[in-house]
Amino acid sequence: MTPTMIVTMVLCFALSVSVAVSIGLASIVGLQVSNANMLISAKEMFNSINKFPLAAIPFFILAGNLMETGGISRRLVEFAKSIVGGVQGGLPMTCVLTCMIFAAVSGSSVATTFAIGAILIPALVKHGYPTSYAAALQATSAELGVIIPPSIPLILYGVSAEVSIGELFIAGFGPGLLISGALMLFVWAYCKWKGWGKTDGEGRLPFGKALWQAGWALLMPVIILGGIYGGVFTPTEASAVAVFYALIVGVVIYREIRLADLYLILRKSVLSSAVIMFIIANAGLFAFLLTRAGVPEAIGVWLQDVLKTPAYFLLGVNAALFFIGMFIETSAAIIVLAPILAPVAMHFGIDPVHFGLVMVVNLALGMITPPFGVNLFAACTVARISLDRIVKHLIPFVLVILACLMVITYVPWISLALRDLVYAK
Repeated sequence: MTPTMIVTMVLCFALSVSVAVSIGLASIVGLQVSNANMLISAKEMFNSINKFPLAAIPFFILAGNLMETGGISRRLVEFAKSIVGGVQGGLPMTCVLTCMIFAAVSGSSVATTFAIGAILIPALVKHGYPTSYAAALQATSAELGVIIPPSIPLILYGVSAEVSIGELFIAGFGPGLLISGALMLFVWAYCKWKGWGKTDGEGRLPFGKALWQAGWALLMPVIILGGIYGGVFTPTEASAVAVFYALIVGVVIYREIRLADLYLILRKSVLSSAVIMFIIANAGLFAFLLTRAGVPEAIGVWLQDVLKTPAYFLLGVNAALFFIGMFIETSAAIIVLAPILAPVAMHFGIDPVHFGLVMVVNLALGMITPPFGVNLFAACTVARISLDRIVKHLIPFVLVILACLMVITYVPWISLALRDLVYAK
């Protein structure tokens, strides 16, 4: 059954069938080959999405779309620019810093790409940066949306591997800050070398004025994350609070969301949520069939025999995940692989929270690597250029994040120090 499922899935990928349909069709073929009752498919697909933490996904997507339309993202850009925009290369640094702040609420890299890219890509081009560089920078910076909490992939890993989502969220700050700092340092040095960005400080608001204008926007991540770690509400409940807050700020305070806009915002959010939920449902069925066939145990035994130390195991997993992430959507990869790999990681003595961050950071690279990088498509859509034009500028960014990934992988305290402090046993 398992070889038939994998061959079917790979064949569908080769024929450019969507990821969700490919996984679902492979699962149905597997059921047919094993002569299993087809009612299993409906039962397991329902069970895959019948989990309370998954309710956070549509809420965080809706919150991100409300922020984009309600003027919150624009004010965050002006605030970030007031901090770092005065130096040469300050505008690319503003892109990274804004995405980091925006990520603290949206939870989605694609939402971050559209919300921030619609403002900063034209601004970067206006200041003399190549359009291809601006698009590559935006796609890469938006990856922080799935690393810094709240994060949809971290929610999926927590549900799949049965790990505390609260612990995963707090552990995401270290890797997120490391990658943000590395990207900001790199773009500053790169712009110095290229001679770009000497006029980036033009039109920059004073810090006090920018802070005043962005006050309500900056209060949003404070309320959401403070509520989670203060024990006021769960991560899932926080997603609903984020929607309510973004709606109030956008409609009542900033007054940039009209009633007519709500239909388009809700429609866009529903479509995005439905795509993710459909992937989760199909991937859940696929993972169930693999587990039933004993594949996780077989892979675990094989990995323990071949990769005899935790260091080799992490290196092998990183290499495999990097390749897988290039071809399979992040959510689907996490749901299928987390139940298989997390128990093996625990056998090697690796903390499941640390391993979750390694998985998410690695698979997030798939969002900015061809041929199926969703962030790349989003950034190219905003910049109105073809994908092949941004690859040259994309390679250095990928190398920077790969270097950060190695540090995150082999220096666990970057992920676990804050977790251990907040969730002291």
